[in-house]
Amino acid sequence: MTIRTILVDDEPLAIQGLELRLQAHDDVEIIEKCANGREAIRAIKTHKPDLVFLDIQMPGFDGFSVVQGLMEVEPPLFVFVTAYSDHALKAFEAQATDYLMKPVDEARLADTLDRVRQRLAEKRGVEEVDRLREVLAEVAPDSVEDIVDGGDQVSANRFEKLINIKDRGQIFRVDVDTIERIDAAGDYMCIYTGDNTLILRETMKDLEKRLDPRRFQRVHRSTIVNLDLVKEVKPHTNGECFLVLGSGAQVKVSRSYRDVVARFVH
Repeated sequence: MTIRTILVDDEPLAIQGLELRLQAHDDVEIIEKCANGREAIRAIKTHKPDLVFLDIQMPGFDGFSVVQGLMEVEPPLFVFVTAYSDHALKAFEAQATDYLMKPVDEARLADTLDRVRQRLAEKRGVEEVDRLREVLAEVAPDSVEDIVDGGDQVSANRFEKLINIKDRGQIFRVDVDTIERIDAAGDYMCIYTGDNTLILRETMKDLEKRLDPRRFQRVHRSTIVNLDLVKEVKPHTNGECFLVLGSGAQVKVSRSYRDVVARFVH
């Protein structure tokens, strides 16, 4: 798998340094180098790269403006490169794959590229299954069902495994396996991990799209539960029930969501 890559930085020495470090990674192909944000937008739309190393602090269009300028196309993976640590928070808000501090550390770069490879493999796996389904639907519609199980497994890879949460001025990288439940409070989500509670500024609807629905299910209008961490089901009145979670917390399941309980009880 070749990672078609564009480097964007207004400092030629910074581009040269990053290019030199990337030579150690045979699967990275640098297809374009850009000196400013406007060049970057044109190059990304023209070449459709897999990955962009994007400097944040540039005159005119900064790195975040480049991302905003690509909203109408399918964006590549972005790794922000910055000399200022306070930009890290905003980089995660922009859903960057990662960020690197200048001067770029070789070990840190290697970790970032491992993350990029994983994200690209997951994305390409889903695309291959979708293409196969389209072809089979035309030439052998009866065979489409034969790949559903395998397709569901690949599709599961598109859901988040780590969620970046900025809370109280810090960035927490939360493994979704540790999330026990999520409660909505307007446009904020309270994320409970058993031993910690974090606040995420995001709507319930958007967060649901990022989590695997086979594990994370809404059991109330404002509550999502990790079904893998349910230890007990306690019947209640009027068709309702309580789920007892690993931490001992109890969550009421409203009648309109009781089919969720039936799904994993039986």
